[in-house]
Amino acid sequence: MIKTLVLICITSIYIFANDIELSGSVISDNEKVITSRNMGFIKNVYVNEGSFVKKGELLYEIDSSNIDSLKQEALLNIQIQENKLANITVNYNRYKRLYKQDLVPKYDVEQLELNLMNTKSMILIAKAKLKEVKNQYNYLKIKAPNDGLIIKKSIKAGEMSIPGSQALILSDLSSLRIKTDISESNLSKIKINQELDVFIPSINLSTKGRIKAIIPNVNTASHSFTLKISFDKKDSRVYPGMYSKLTIKSLQQVQNEK
Repeated sequence: MIKTLVLICITSIYIFANDIELSGSVISDNEKVITSRNMGFIKNVYVNEGSFVKKGELLYEIDSSNIDSLKQEALLNIQIQENKLANITVNYNRYKRLYKQDLVPKYDVEQLELNLMNTKSMILIAKAKLKEVKNQYNYLKIKAPNDGLIIKKSIKAGEMSIPGSQALILSDLSSLRIKTDISESNLSKIKINQELDVFIPSINLSTKGRIKAIIPNVNTASHSFTLKISFDKKDSRVYPGMYSKLTIKSLQQVQNEK
């Protein structure tokens, strides 16, 4: 009887010794860097780090002075081309009448007709340019592409907005994962969709997770792989950056529990 108990204890210790204990961090699998397409002074910033935003909510606004100038130039160009067209049309009609009376050569009429066609084309190009400029107004108001949490803010009102430069980072809290590293020697002990225990100490959350991705580490010298783990956050408020403890049970123990 004693030998049996000892054997059971030794077996239990062996099984639990094969459990994998890991530390990880909560991340968002949908984290967006918010930038602008236009250069200009930042007029207003409506959010701060830690702000929750809804899809379509205004994040910041760029002053329209540069685009206002381009718009005025485009309108002026259209006016010039339309005045030119009006003058050419008057001359063209007059030369057609004179040509019918054999008072001007056909070449002069053809040249006016060519100028007329070219000017009409220039007006179409100028109007397309105006439409393009007006469309730029849509990019002066930068809005949230989805619901989320502002986790980084790199801009202030009055600063110059540089196209492509990071302004804000928006983290989607509906796409949270836990990221951790596992040694290459333990790869044989895990598999995709394997269940594991998750504990987030800061909010005292004990829950279950599943391995969703096994990714080779960029640093090949470390001989480790990155795991991405989905988990049930229940009704808790979980944020990116939270520390977590992970326990991956040995496949043998999982089979025994079944």
